[in-house]
Amino acid sequence: MHSSIKRALGLACLSATLAFSQTSTSSSSTFTPPTPAQQATNLVTRLTTLLDLTSSQQTEATTIFTTQFTTLATIQSSMKTAQSTFQTDVQNNDLTGINTVAAQIGSLTTQRVVAEGTADAAFYAILTSTQQTKYSTLKLGGLGPGFGPGGPGGPPPGGPRP
Repeated sequence: MHSSIKRALGLACLSATLAFSQTSTSSSSTFTPPTPAQQATNLVTRLTTLLDLTSSQQTEATTIFTTQFTTLATIQSSMKTAQSTFQTDVQNNDLTGINTVAAQIGSLTTQRVVAEGTADAAFYAILTSTQQTKYSTLKLGGLGPGFGPGGPGGPPPGGPRP
């Protein structure tokens, strides 16, 4: 009797494991990440709710953030390539390659920080003083433009924004 209970419990655990490990191929194959324009629109919608942006500010902010997200998408693509190359260079003990790719990653990181800073500065400049105060408070509380890790579309290449 005791072994029957153990067997039944083991079978139940195995069945549960198999059930949870199965994924639907339709959901994973149909996911399309948001475009830079969609990311900007989503961000501006949230900013409008929090800061009461005017329609003029919404238009300007959409342009600012679409430019930022377009730039970041290009940088992210280059960063993925560089990180893959870096991994290959490490595995091949290619010190010259490691140094070269490290410099590329540094340059791409600089480009990302510049794109984010430029967009933040341009957005901040279109806000009223009351909105600027509220925006600064939100950013100091850890809420950057995406109000979550890395903003819209997930974490940025270098991790959470300050």
